[in-house]
Amino acid sequence: MTATLLETAQRAESYSDENLDPDADVPAKQTQVIAIYGKGGIGKSFTLSNLSYMMAQQGKRVLLIGCDPKSDTTSLLFAGRSCPTIIETSSKKKQAGEKVKIGDVCFKRDGVYAMELGGPEVGRGCGGRGIIHGFELLEKLGFHDWDFDYVLLDFLGDVVCGGFGLPIARDMCQKVIVVGSNDLQSLYVANNVCSAVEYFRKLGGNVGVAGLVINKDDGTGEAQAFAEAVGIPVLASIPAHDDIRKKSANYEIIGKPGGEWAPIFDQLGQQVADAPPILPAPLDHEGLLGLFKGEQVGRGVALEPATLDDMCGTALLTKPSLEVIYEGV
Repeated sequence: MTATLLETAQRAESYSDENLDPDADVPAKQTQVIAIYGKGGIGKSFTLSNLSYMMAQQGKRVLLIGCDPKSDTTSLLFAGRSCPTIIETSSKKKQAGEKVKIGDVCFKRDGVYAMELGGPEVGRGCGGRGIIHGFELLEKLGFHDWDFDYVLLDFLGDVVCGGFGLPIARDMCQKVIVVGSNDLQSLYVANNVCSAVEYFRKLGGNVGVAGLVINKDDGTGEAQAFAEAVGIPVLASIPAHDDIRKKSANYEIIGKPGGEWAPIFDQLGQQVADAPPILPAPLDHEGLLGLFKGEQVGRGVALEPATLDDMCGTALLTKPSLEVIYEGV
């Protein structure tokens, strides 16, 4: 499974016009496999649903794959409807002695193709293992034969087990996009993703970070400063606007050509296509804290070591030892 998906990613490496054979009638098809990471709740699904919709309206063939156990990546795309997940459907079909078909797990809207890998119920398994199993099922469905311009993978960034790092660790994508905001928690996750990319590049990997999407941008500038500090571009900035919040809560697509917010996603679509994979320079924790004002992150707070008396709640009594000591020993 991994080797074939890796070959897919390698075949999809971006190329420039001068690398094309001028005598060829039809240039080789390129598929960009892009993994999008971010803190849970930061707006990855919102960003990806609108981005994939806009790209499809621009004539691109786009496949959106939700890789979050919550299985909510495609909810906004389908106006609140939830898709049957690959893992759940596979389990039901297996019990019935049937095979999973594309139509059981892949659904489309206005040119966007979308599916959810799914995951185990709470307390009943490992989400990362579910991701690995999901990709194995994708392979059985013929993933390496599919013909798309873009495959967008939606991953949690604040879950650090191996399954969620699969695209970076196994070169299953060419580049990573991180979604963050002007808060320490989301930038902490973004920095961790950059660290993972740096780590696997040192081991011979090829994945890079294409850039940062700033969601719910209130103009305070910490996310912009983070991008500059780690050496990645800002691909788009989505404002913290009440109209966007309300439409998102109502499962409305705002990334439609001609709409009020269309320019943001039109620009993002172009940036996603063109931005090269960059090797980032992740920050240490103090460097990350330095992006924020002291009162926001508690830089003036000193760590006071606890004592055993503190832990016991009362003064510690020293009791005589019961050890027997023999003279001359």
